[in-house]
Amino acid sequence: MLAKRIIPCLDIKDGQTVKGTNFVNLRHAGDPVELARAYSEQGADELVFLDITASFEGRKTFAELVKRIAANISIPFTVGGGIHELSDVDRLLNAGADKISVNSSAIRRPGLIDEIAKHFGSQVCILAVDAKQTEKGWWCYLNGGRVETDKELFAWTKEAQERGVGEVLFTSMNHDGVKTGYANEALAALADRLSIPVIASGGAGVKEHFRDVFLEGKADAALAASVFHFGEIKIPDLKSYLCAQGVAMRR
Repeated sequence: MLAKRIIPCLDIKDGQTVKGTNFVNLRHAGDPVELARAYSEQGADELVFLDITASFEGRKTFAELVKRIAANISIPFTVGGGIHELSDVDRLLNAGADKISVNSSAIRRPGLIDEIAKHFGSQVCILAVDAKQTEKGWWCYLNGGRVETDKELFAWTKEAQERGVGEVLFTSMNHDGVKTGYANEALAALADRLSIPVIASGGAGVKEHFRDVFLEGKADAALAASVFHFGEIKIPDLKSYLCAQGVAMRR
């Protein structure tokens, strides 16, 4: 079994870390630079920074904040939000990001994935997918979960893989912030269909949820926010627990 990754996520709005439930009811969760430094020191494997209103507000991600966070951490760093063209990617990589994630812009213009993979390499490009389970299956949303699209989860991620994305970050909108566990059935189906790593997001509440997402959901990495931001789960304790449960973890 390849070593699994634990990834805290900083959802940023107006320069501050926030966290909501099912993509709404946002509350303040702390200073992003301080949180990032703490996670790096606690043994997080990577860090994700998502400017959650950049696409909706039609603006660029805060490069200055990215620069400040990058200067305070020593782990791989992914940045997403408001990325529409190669110059945006270049700007964020120069600010200290190791990878970038695209979501709304890739749905609107799938060729963006090809361009990023060709110019910067697949390892730089992560496809973030916000999807909701409805009566007709799993469908993708854009603009921070505000707008339903005609993209079906499994078809879209498969297309993105063929276009060159290096990883898929799948957030279940049904599970986001409710802390009842990840969407393991959908995650396992994704893992079976794709040959690139799948990062699970949405639903972490207790340590057992991380165990289940790796063993049942077949995820390569587990992303979480509020359980880390509010001190409900400590990353060193989580990694020790997972190792004891037979999950291979990065040290």
